[in-house]
Amino acid sequence: MSVSHPRDPLHGITLETIIRELVERYGWAEMGSRVPIRCFLHDPSVKSSLTFLRKTPWARERVEGWYIAYKDM
Repeated sequence: MSVSHPRDPLHGITLETIIRELVERYGWAEMGSRVPIRCFLHDPSVKSSLTFLRKTPWARERVEGWYIAYKDM
């Protein structure tokens, strides 16, 4: 018997993967303009972004929502 998961478009995708894909496609400048947070605007890095987004639910929700919209394109 397999375990079913709710229809979650982010199931199995790590936050690091989300950040890396968005950076690759849009770059840090565009990320900072869409989600104006310091870890995207000043000396951006994947590590600082992961740290901030894991502690800040509203910012993580915006980034994840953007990622879902990007993947639906």
